[in-house]
Amino acid sequence: MRTRSRTRRRRYPHRRARRTARGNRQGLALVGALLLAAGTAAPLLAHGSAGEWIAPLPDAPWVPYAVAGAAVAVTALALRWLLVQGRSARVASLRLHEGERGRTVVVARAACKALSREVSAYPGVHRGRARLTESPRDPSLLLDLVLAEDADPVAVWQRCRNEALARLRVSLDLDRIPTVLRISVTGPPSGRELA
Repeated sequence: MRTRSRTRRRRYPHRRARRTARGNRQGLALVGALLLAAGTAAPLLAHGSAGEWIAPLPDAPWVPYAVAGAAVAVTALALRWLLVQGRSARVASLRLHEGERGRTVVVARAACKALSREVSAYPGVHRGRARLTESPRDPSLLLDLVLAEDADPVAVWQRCRNEALARLRVSLDLDRIPTVLRISVTGPPSGRELA
């Protein structure tokens, strides 16, 4: 069972983002349903036209305090939800080796800058940006490339995979690095003639 979940996680390295999006949709649906119910019930309770199926609010002195406490709790949950949205899956550092003498840690931003510089120097690439995500021990890579109009995306990707990513794997001592490639085409032609 564990092997299957690990394989599934490796095959789809950005499952966390999908889980977060699904949680957001479910949370928004729940909040919407609660607000709809509260919005429907409030006028009925206020005007007393709710009938016998809704009991009138008691005139007890604790009711305003209970309503204020519920409002504070809802506000705290909403703020936490909002702060979680800003959380990034970006890896700050990579743990390469741990042993009796200590451990080797590499700043992920330095590795990404080196990869971005190398890829940006390829013919037909206007700009490359790399980002390591997921886990410090088993990272995934997001690679964004902006190509010239006449660039060959297949050739650029093959060169990235065979040269830049191979060097990155060797330097980080990784057997594999799952990569998501996003290519956009913009800017003037590079001057290369298409065959």
